[in-house]
Parts: sequence; structure tokens; C-alpha cells
Amino acid sequence: MTLTLTISAITVISMIITVLVKPYVTIKKVGVGLYWIVCLIGAIAILISGCLPIQKALQGITAKSSVNPIKILVLFLSMTLLSIYLGNAGFFDYIANSIFAKSKSGQLKLFLILYAVVSVLTIFTSNDIIILTFTPPICLFCKKAGISARPFLIGEFVAANTWSMTLIVGNPTNIYLAQSAGIGFTQYASVMLLPSIVGGLTGLLVILLLFYKQLKMPVQSSNSNGGDNQVRIVKAPMISAIAHLSVCIILLAVSEFIGLEMWLICLCLAVSLTLFNLVYYLVAFGTAKPVLHSVKKAPYELIPFVLSMFVIVLALKECGATTMISNALITGTKIDGLSFGFLSALSANLLNNIPMSVLFEGIINGQSAFALYGAIIGSNIGAFITPVGALAGIMWSKILGEYHVKLPFLKFIAYGTAVALPTLLTSLTTLILVL
Repeated sequence: MTLTLTISAITVISMIITVLVKPYVTIKKVGVGLYWIVCLIGAIAILISGCLPIQKALQGITAKSSVNPIKILVLFLSMTLLSIYLGNAGFFDYIANSIFAKSKSGQLKLFLILYAVVSVLTIFTSNDIIILTFTPPICLFCKKAGISARPFLIGEFVAANTWSMTLIVGNPTNIYLAQSAGIGFTQYASVMLLPSIVGGLTGLLVILLLFYKQLKMPVQSSNSNGGDNQVRIVKAPMISAIAHLSVCIILLAVSEFIGLEMWLICLCLAVSLTLFNLVYYLVAFGTAKPVLHSVKKAPYELIPFVLSMFVIVLALKECGATTMISNALITGTKIDGLSFGFLSALSANLLNNIPMSVLFEGIINGQSAFALYGAIIGSNIGAFITPVGALAGIMWSKILGEYHVKLPFLKFIAYGTAVALPTLLTSLTTLILVL
């Protein structure tokens, strides 16, 4: 056990350091994540040292169970690809420009519209896609308009990481923890809808209290469009992407009744949309580059990251560490909702929320619904306490640096903690009432 714990601890500490100091390096103009390389090295060390036999690692990764990490990765990456195709057809750019066109109404109204739109879109796509899509135009708009970007960026980040817990597909952590307990799409939504609404409204209220004076100030510049006035919309791919995404959500909602696994539904629709776009662009423009560009944008770094952490957690299970933690923490009562909610939020900022969810699956092990849903809430809301909390935070910080928007680490923590604590408390309280 000692060797397993030592390698695991070194891996986690090294990952945190790389996220804070230098999460990405550029190799031949391609950004490569150091954080997942560190985790991969840790997983290899676990296997080489014999802490986990290679055969058991392969059995765990390929197991015909709900916690098969390959199926979960396929599900999330397929949903992400559907959203990427929608974005590359011009949908999100059109929405963003439509929002910023209302800047004459004042900052407060603009902020409320942005928060509402980001919230709704996050529910049906994912927090990562929304953050990648909306952060650049927010930075550009605020610079041109002569206003502070902080309220809008914090609002976007909080909305994306709160409303992402509404549906099971909103965050990889939702998928992993819910699937581990055999929870389907509709069962998940029926429990998480109300806590998500309460959490989303709480987060909005706290942000308004923090930034009300700034948001009451007028937009200073008349040249305040968030990007180019002309948004290039490719109509057929956009309609097709909306149709595929809608069908996907509907099929996921009835998947448990029709006997189809969620990962297979998402994969089939992602392949279908890829083939449609491939034919369309080849016929209409004589090129497949837009399709290749979309496929390349998917966050494939999740694959080595999740698989590496899965191996490490399997080793912790093998040595009995997760069982010891489970025996110490699981009570089987409503208190599990609160304790695991706050514990998962804290752990997400020590481990990142994806490794946290892999670890907590082994600790909870289907013993407490309160603990499970509490951990899901904590994994989403905990993401905006520090940039370490989620992959979305790492990408968000990277984009801010590219657009020369300064948000110091301690400021991020101050804003994040101020919003996260009341949001976490109200969401978890609502969860306990719902369950």
C-alpha cells in the first residue's frame, strides 16, 4: 500500500504543479498538455512497480460494466464533436454577436442575457464547449467597449460550470459517477434539475452582488461589437448539427427504455453527422478541410488523462485504500450529501475534477445516493474555486492569457470561493430535499 500511495501522491502533486506553473508546452506550434503527461508517467510507474498487475489494468479498462472508461470517453467525445460541428457552422458565433449587439442596453442587461444564454446552451452541449466558444468574443468585446471583462468572464465561467450538472452529458464527471451507479438519463435529470436551477440562480445572485457597481456603468465605446459584424453561417451543416444534437438528447432520454447504451447512441450520431458534413463539403466546396478541422478540435487529451487516472485508482482499490476511506466516510444518511459535496469540491481542486470522480466512484461504490449526487454537484461547482478544479478552468486560463486579460490566481480564488460556497450549500440542501 505504501508504494501505491507514494506514487499516487507524487503524481497528483506533480499534476497540480504543472497546471499552476505550465500546463501546456508548444511543440512545433502544437500545444501539448504537461498535466496529462505527468499522469501518464504516474500510471506507467504504477504498472512497472507491480502495484497493479497489467492484466488487471486491462481487465478494468475493457470491463463490460457501466464504469468502463472507454465507453465514457466515447460518450463525452462524441457529444463534444456534435457541439464542435454546430460551432464551426457558425451557430455559437451568431449567438455571441447577437448578444453583444445589445450592448446599448447597458452592461447589466447585457450580462443577464449572456448568463442566461450560456446557461441554456451549457445544458444541451457541455461546459467545455461553451467556455472555448464564448471566452474569446467576451475578451474582444470588452476590450473594444472599454469595460472590465471580469464580470462577464466570471459570469460565463460560473454559469457553464453550474448548469453543466443539469443533464448527465454536461460534464465528464456527471457521466462517470452516474454511470458507475447505473443511473440513466431521465433518473439523473429528475434528481438534478432542481438543485441545478437553485445553484444557477444562487451563483447569479452572488455575482450580481460582487459586480453590481461595475455592471451599472455604461458601455463607454460605440465600437463594441464582440467580433466581426459578418458571421459566416453554413446553413445546411448548422441545421444538420442542431437536428443530430436534438435527436441525440431525445434518444438519451429514452435510452433506458429502448435498451441502447448511451455511449453507442452518441457515437452513432457523431459518425452520422461527420459523414453528412464530409459529403456536404466535398460536394459543395470540393474540400474536406472543415470536417478535419472539427475532428481535430475535440479534446483528445482527455483520453490519456482519464485512462492514466483510472489505472492509479484501480491500484488504490487493489491495495485497499479506497475501502478504508469509504468505511470512514460513508454513513448511508442524508449527511453524505453535504459531506461528499464539500469534500468533492475540495478534492477537485487538489486532483482536478475528472481524477476526483474516478477516485470517488471507488470510494462511494454505489453505497449512498446522497454521496453520489453530492459528489456530482461538488465536482461541477468546485470547478470555479481554482483553475486546477477542471479541464475547463485550465483551458479558460489559457485563453485569457492569449487575449492578454489579467485575472491573478488569488483573485480567481477570491471570486470563485465567494460564489462557490453559497452555490454549493444551496444546491446540496436542495438535493437533500429532492432525495
